Amino acid sequence: MQINQLALSEVNQFSSLFLDFIQQSPKITEFSGNYPDIQGFNKQIALKKFDVEKRQVLVETLKNQYKNLSNRPDLDILLQENTFTVTTGHQLNIFTGPLYVVFKMITTINLAKKLKRYFPDYNFVPVYWMASEDHDFAEINHLSLFGKKLIWETTQSGAVGRMNPHELETLISEMAECPMMFKDAYLKHETLANSARSYAHELFGNQGLICVDADDRELKRQFIPIIQNDLINHSAFDIVSKTTKELESLGYKTQIVPREINFFYLIDGLRERITKEGDLYKVLNTNIQFSESEILSMLEIEPERFSPNVVLRPVYEEVILPNLAYIGGPSEVPYWLQLKGIFDFHNVEFPILMPRNFGMIINKSTAKRIEKLGLSAHDLFLDEITLKKNFVERNSQNSLSLTTESQEFTNIFDKILVKAIKVDKTLEGAVKGEQQKVLNALENLEKRLKKAEERNQETEVNQLLGVKQKLFPNGIPQERAENFLNFSLNNPAFISQVAEAFDPLDFSFNILVEE
Repeated sequence: MQINQLALSEVNQFSSLFLDFIQQSPKITEFSGNYPDIQGFNKQIALKKFDVEKRQVLVETLKNQYKNLSNRPDLDILLQENTFTVTTGHQLNIFTGPLYVVFKMITTINLAKKLKRYFPDYNFVPVYWMASEDHDFAEINHLSLFGKKLIWETTQSGAVGRMNPHELETLISEMAECPMMFKDAYLKHETLANSARSYAHELFGNQGLICVDADDRELKRQFIPIIQNDLINHSAFDIVSKTTKELESLGYKTQIVPREINFFYLIDGLRERITKEGDLYKVLNTNIQFSESEILSMLEIEPERFSPNVVLRPVYEEVILPNLAYIGGPSEVPYWLQLKGIFDFHNVEFPILMPRNFGMIINKSTAKRIEKLGLSAHDLFLDEITLKKNFVERNSQNSLSLTTESQEFTNIFDKILVKAIKVDKTLEGAVKGEQQKVLNALENLEKRLKKAEERNQETEVNQLLGVKQKLFPNGIPQERAENFLNFSLNNPAFISQVAEAFDPLDFSFNILVEE
C-alpha cells in the first residue's frame, strides 16, 4: 500500500482537547502522565510497579479463560517482573464491528513490537481489554458489510459478554461469505466474551495479542478497596467533578460525568446502577436494596457483582495489569484526561495515554477516480458543499466570481453618495439601500453562474460525490462505518499490509492506497 499522511488537525474530525494533548499543550500537562514517545516510555517503565501476587492471579485467570483454545499464547511470560502490557479496549462488536476496532488492535501490537526494539531487556505484551460487562447492546449488535446493514435482534439483556451468541447463526446465513473463524467463534462458544476471544486470537494470537475478560471474581477481589471507597466515601465523584470544572474552565468539552457511586450491580441478565438513598443502597429499576453492612458483606464475598462504569473501569484496568499505556480513540483519550486525579488518590500509576492509528483505505478503482478528478488528500476531508464548490471553480474555463464587478459598483455608489449628501443628507439611506439591492442582485447572479457551471460539469460532480460517499458512507468516516471484511475478503493480506503501514508512535492520519 502507498501511504499518504495528513496532520490530525487537518481532517476536521477531532476535538480541541484531543489535538492539544497530541501537540503537548502546556494547558493540559497536569491532566496527563508521561507523553507517548520513547522517552516517556522509558520513564513509565521505571515508574510502574506490579507485585508477584497480582501477576499470579492474572496468569491463572487468563489460563482458565484460554483453556478451550488451541495454540494458546505464552501466558507465563506475564509472571516475569520485566514484563509489561500495553492495552487497548473496546466493546464486543459483532464480527469486530467498525474498521477502527481492528486498527486499535494493530496499533497495540505494533507498539509492543516497537518497545521491544528500544528496550530489549523487557517484554511487552499487547492486550485487548474486552468490555464484556458493558450492557449497551445497541452499540454492538450491527455491522455494515458491502453496503448492507446486518442487525442482531435478541431478547437477552444485561452484560453483553455473558450473552449467548448462537443467535448469530441467522446473520451468518445472510452473509454471502463468512470466514470460518467467525462461525466457530459464535456457534461453538456459549458466551459472547468467549466468542470475541476466539476470533481475536485467530486474527492476532500469532502476533502475541492477549484478550482479558475482567468479569471475574478473583480479578475483582483486587479492586475491593477502591470499590468500597466509592460506595462509602464517593471520592471519585469529588475528584473527577473538580477536574471536569478545571478542563471546562480552559474551554474544553468533557466526555464523562461522574456519579456518587460509579458501579453497576451485575448478575446474569442484569446490569443496573447502584444508588444510595438515605441509609439504603438500591439497584435502579429493580426492587433490590441493601443496608451498608449487607452491601459491604456482598463485596467481600462476591466482588464480581460490582461492575465499574467509565469513571472507574480505567482504574480497574491498571490495578490488575502490569500496564504501561492505554491506546484509545479520539473520545477515549480525552475522558482519560478527566481521571488522573483518581489514580493519584489511590496511588495507582497513571498510564501513558496514546492515540490509536487512524486510517482510510482507498482501493485501486477509487484511487484512479481521485487521480482523474485531480483531488488532493486534503480535499477528501472537506465537507461536501465546500468540496463541490472548490471543484467546480477549479475546473471551470470561465470566471464565476463577480467580486470585481461588485467592487466596481461599490465604488460608483460611493461617488453617488458623496453627491447625494451635498444635496440632501437624508438621501444617504436611500443611496445605501439601492446599493444593497444591486449587490444582492450580483450575489444571486453569481450563484446562478455557479449552478450553471455545476450543470456543465454534472458528470464529474457526480463522480466527485461518489468518491465522497465511498470514503464517508452516509457522512461517516470510513473507519467508523465499514467492517474490515469489506477489505479482507477481497485481499487476504489486508491486515498485514495495514500493520506494516502503521507506525504506532506517528500521530498522523494515514491514507492507504491499494496498489
